[in-house]
Amino acid sequence: MTPLLPHQVRRARRWMTAVLLGLLIFVIGVEPDLIGMDRSPVIGFVQIGTWLAGLAILLVAAYATVRVIRNGKPTSLRADIGVRLIATGYVVAAAASLADFIGLGAQRLPDITFGPVQVIGLAIGVMLSLLGLILYWPRHSPSESMPEKPLAGESPSPNEPPAQEDRSLAS
Repeated sequence: MTPLLPHQVRRARRWMTAVLLGLLIFVIGVEPDLIGMDRSPVIGFVQIGTWLAGLAILLVAAYATVRVIRNGKPTSLRADIGVRLIATGYVVAAAASLADFIGLGAQRLPDITFGPVQVIGLAIGVMLSLLGLILYWPRHSPSESMPEKPLAGESPSPNEPPAQEDRSLAS
């Protein structure tokens, strides 16, 4: 894989900063008491919307970072599956988080609690997205990671003479 150019490194760093911002928003949505904003004993629509927005920022920025790191490498089936798993994981997390609000959950408005099944659905969605990012990450092919060995009789580099055989032991 070719090394990244300076502008690509800057772009990847900017996207990684966005990943951290998305993670911060996600954590604040999950645990608003960290910044003194927990004003209700129940989890409400705004809180769910906050962590879903943070998760969306995190996933889009992570995808963009890996896309910069891929450096124009053609996508494989593995990478395409990874991109689809990122999106599927977000949909699973959003559906599990909003289950009661969209009529899939067990509770009805206004007495909504975020139950253990919804927590498991959110965790599964995040794990699917993480698996998608891992699959989208570029793999190094064996030909890229191994240095080329010179053939017998060839010099290892153009400036060095070919190696001479030691014939002193042959006599």
